[in-house]
Amino acid sequence: NEEKKHGSQDLLDLDPVPQTPVFDITDTRTEADSATLTVTPVGLQERRGSNVSLTLDMCTPGCTEPYGYGAQLSPRDQSAQEYLRQGTHVLTPAQLHSRAMDDQALQAEFYETPMNFVDPKEYNYPGLVRKNRYKTILPSEHTTHTADVLRVQGYDDEEQAYIATQGPTVNTVGDFWRMVWQERCPIIVMITNLEEKNEKCAEYWPEDAVTHEGIEITVVSVTQEDDYSLRVFTLKHDREERSLRQYWYTSWPDQKTPDKAPPLLELVQEVERAREEAPPSSGPTIVHCSAGIGRTGCFIATSILCKQLRTEGVVDILRTTCQLRLDRGGMIQTCEQYQFVHHVLSLYEKQLSHTSEE
Repeated sequence: NEEKKHGSQDLLDLDPVPQTPVFDITDTRTEADSATLTVTPVGLQERRGSNVSLTLDMCTPGCTEPYGYGAQLSPRDQSAQEYLRQGTHVLTPAQLHSRAMDDQALQAEFYETPMNFVDPKEYNYPGLVRKNRYKTILPSEHTTHTADVLRVQGYDDEEQAYIATQGPTVNTVGDFWRMVWQERCPIIVMITNLEEKNEKCAEYWPEDAVTHEGIEITVVSVTQEDDYSLRVFTLKHDREERSLRQYWYTSWPDQKTPDKAPPLLELVQEVERAREEAPPSSGPTIVHCSAGIGRTGCFIATSILCKQLRTEGVVDILRTTCQLRLDRGGMIQTCEQYQFVHHVLSLYEKQLSHTSEE
């Protein structure tokens, strides 16, 4: 039964490990029978669907999540960097549709692509554990925020089109709102429930109004759509007033199979429309889930790739994944997510060609 539970595990998020003694699972088979695992209590090595191991240091405070599925927690070695800088696989529409259905080819491509996680030992930031939800997912060296945040370029090297970040914790709500103001963000895309078996994200917005870091945050309206709710806020600080939209996508966490591509595609398109209507002085769109790499990576990649498909008539999902991981390790976190992005793009291409036929 335990194995069945793993199989139907949430496609778009991974469960955190509980704060209990950890074990070294040394079996490397794809669907290991849990009864035959050789277990020794040393650090956690998880190999699921890949022979690449993931070691998590669990000695210090802070919660950790297992980033298995081929994830690799190691210093950013040269060969990984080189692979990520050169990785490319351009797909025409016909190739995209057949590729989306080819699970084996996508698995092979996904597991060959380095995760590029940062080694926690490389960091000595004060208050790191207090500010970061998962201490194995750390801010990049070139971020200006202590909490786990990364700026991501958009399509065609559009400067800092997105900010990928963890879901705020109770300790980082103030930091989060300061960032929203400082970066002039017009949109927040939230792709997680507040709780999924345990806490995934603090409820960082008010029911009516609240002040954080001298920024007055007031809820103007709440609209419930089929797959997300839209909150419109007014932010006031030093006599300046701005509008902010939060798209809270709640239907993603429960998806167990990649047949629910339409809601994600609709959200990407809705956010693009809102982005175009935002003032020209607006900064990046904030995207977050819980750790800010899995579902967040899927959303940002899909958004970039939709633009590429419209503009060039081809997509390079591998290249976009590699570019995202160069900046932020672990983006598009599981093989299932990688397949899912292909499904969404395949759906989008069919929509595009259907529209042009009309």
